[in-house]
Amino acid sequence: MSIQSTIEAAASTLPPSLARIATVVRENPSIVIDMTINELAQGCSTSVASVVRFCRAIGFSGYATLRMALATELGKEAAQFPTRGASGSEISDDDSLREAVSKLAALELLAIEETIGQLDFDVLESAIDDIDRAERILLYGIGASQFVAEDLAHKLLRVGRNAHVLTDPHEAVAATVLNAGRTVAIGFSHSGETNETVRFLRTASDNGASTVAVTSAKGSRLALASDHALFTEVRESSFRAGAMVSRIAQLALIDSLFVGVAKRRFADTVDALQRTREATRALRD
Repeated sequence: MSIQSTIEAAASTLPPSLARIATVVRENPSIVIDMTINELAQGCSTSVASVVRFCRAIGFSGYATLRMALATELGKEAAQFPTRGASGSEISDDDSLREAVSKLAALELLAIEETIGQLDFDVLESAIDDIDRAERILLYGIGASQFVAEDLAHKLLRVGRNAHVLTDPHEAVAATVLNAGRTVAIGFSHSGETNETVRFLRTASDNGASTVAVTSAKGSRLALASDHALFTEVRESSFRAGAMVSRIAQLALIDSLFVGVAKRRFADTVDALQRTREATRALRD
């Protein structure tokens, strides 16, 4: 897991003084290389002790080790994405369209690479086992996470799986308490702290369902409420409200889930995809 992705995932769970440091470093990671610990503390309106606590919160013994590791990471990324501009740089108002798109593409490529690179395949395999055996698959997310839930449900329906996307929080909780056979509930939340999604998974678990979380935050309530937690590695752009990069990482994860489920019944999957493709093509003719 990269340092920048670790900071992104931890930002929402840190206390205010450390969260301010996370925000500054997340938006311009090269500032750690350019500034002394005293300068960074002053720039974040906090203390040197808080900077040290921040370093420890993201897995480093102190500022010097963070500085060295981040310099190495940014150097590698600059070599990997030479058109991105300044290493670790954010999309800015001064960027040309080409520069902004190049930076976004680099973030999305890194998100896929880092998400798959850190994927716990034992957890993935266990989640696939439960989905493959399920008589009913319930999926729930809010905002951009709902679009990801819909994408997975569409894929599963195309191969004959009984998948339902729930769009209303009351409907989602109500569906989990129905005795409708072996159930898997999958909750999507980038932060892992979306109250409605956490409640959906907890209620599903209380009623005997197997639960899967798709999130970026390892210590989040959603991850802790699940039987199988699958994590994305994401560094959002300055347009975070659009959930661009996090959505791409979640899509990479659900594609991995779908491939695993599809391979369990390979011949049936290929046949189902071919027949549904032919049926939808007939509608266009």
